[in-house]
Amino acid sequence: MELGDVDRITADAIGEPGTRTFYLQARAGTQLVTVIVEKEQVQLLATSVLELLSDIPLGTGAGPEDDEMALEWPDDPRWRAGRLSIGYDTELDRFVLELIEYRPELEDEEADDPRSLLEGEAEVIVLRATREQMFALSRYGAAVAERGRPACPLCGNPMDPEGHVCPATNGHRTPRS
Repeated sequence: MELGDVDRITADAIGEPGTRTFYLQARAGTQLVTVIVEKEQVQLLATSVLELLSDIPLGTGAGPEDDEMALEWPDDPRWRAGRLSIGYDTELDRFVLELIEYRPELEDEEADDPRSLLEGEAEVIVLRATREQMFALSRYGAAVAERGRPACPLCGNPMDPEGHVCPATNGHRTPRS
């Protein structure tokens, strides 16, 4: 599916920290596309946008404000993203983002697995966004990811309010946030 130039793009999460679901959403005209992504994909996308922007010898405006970055309803996701690819087209002065549907790899002995009913190739969505839109996505996506559970100072894994059994301490001590 080719969305072309999008009017808006955002990444957000719904739910409580520890049980949130992350989404990437884009609108082009009347077409609204939402896919489920992982928190790590949002973080990597935010970082990748900043790295690409640092290589572009052009300025970038602020783009949309954070209060304009919330998900639109309906937010029914098409599918879960397996891979995201990002690049910058200098001729068009646009970021190009490719979202590829997650398709599990099944071994021959798993032929009776319900996932084997997925037919054909993974769906791909390709869209283009301005530098300002992607900078706003990077800024907002990183902030959304940071609103989650705090990371353990010893192992980096997320901690629940009660702490967690830390692999760095061989489970002998429970760090607190």
